Amino acid sequence: MGFTIIHLYSIMERMAMTNATLLAKYYDTYKDTEIAFSKDIIKTVALDPRQIYLKCAEGQWSCIINSLSFSLARIIIGTKGAAYEKLAKPNPPAGLSLRLCFYKQDGQQMSLFLSCKVKEIVPYMNSKDLVIVTLSYTQRPPDDLIERMGRLLEANDNAIKRKDDRIPITPDSCRKLGIPKEECIAVIQNVPRRCILRDISFGGAKIVILGMAKYLKDKDVQLSLEFDDPHEVIQLKGNIIATAEVQGRKDMVVASIKYDEATLSLSYKIHINNYLIMVRKEDLAPQQAAPAQAAPQAFATDEI
Repeated sequence: MGFTIIHLYSIMERMAMTNATLLAKYYDTYKDTEIAFSKDIIKTVALDPRQIYLKCAEGQWSCIINSLSFSLARIIIGTKGAAYEKLAKPNPPAGLSLRLCFYKQDGQQMSLFLSCKVKEIVPYMNSKDLVIVTLSYTQRPPDDLIERMGRLLEANDNAIKRKDDRIPITPDSCRKLGIPKEECIAVIQNVPRRCILRDISFGGAKIVILGMAKYLKDKDVQLSLEFDDPHEVIQLKGNIIATAEVQGRKDMVVASIKYDEATLSLSYKIHINNYLIMVRKEDLAPQQAAPAQAAPQAFATDEI
């Protein structure tokens, strides 16, 4: 009780404003940043590569996505198919749209359509059988695409800019990170060891583990971290760069791990970045609450 209609409207309005601000930032910052679709990126953004089509009034044709930005997309098609026959004409068909299909968190598929026109057709790696078709958008891409790809791009950026910003592991941070428990597994010299997570960052982690400090320092390690939403176990390769004894426990060590950046998965970066986004939204909410408090109190007595 005591939760009023106007309070509910204020919360919804603040959430909408925060999301709109975030999408505008993604679009303005990354409008011309092109993403090449590797297997890791396809998995991370939950793209279904079998459900990509170029559509128009004259039909639809399956194609391969090569790369995209918020202003254009590049697809690969064969030179012997109907798609090439139509697109290579001096006047390509109007009303083109590129259909992308993504998996949502509940496992259902979501189709996004990008209105576009043919900008350029060039051979794919000097092949006579394949070409890359560059499609420029005729409208701003859907918000769902901006958010999905923007999070990935921002995660990559923050992995560099905020590499050493550490997140202490607490019940609250675990909930926001999607980490179900502080316990994890560290494989050192091919031996799995149970440990407790102390903090994490884009660049590394700190764990508490049984052992002697002098025997753990400089050892290679593979840390297995479990995440929810989506549920996955991410393997993080690195090296123990520093150790310190736990006060009062000579058999326990605090080990600082530096990740191998070359093998760091995009999925891990996005989990860390999602935490930063959530914290940022919580910080913004009080700043945006002041105007709402000055709103008319006509519905203040309508309680839910």
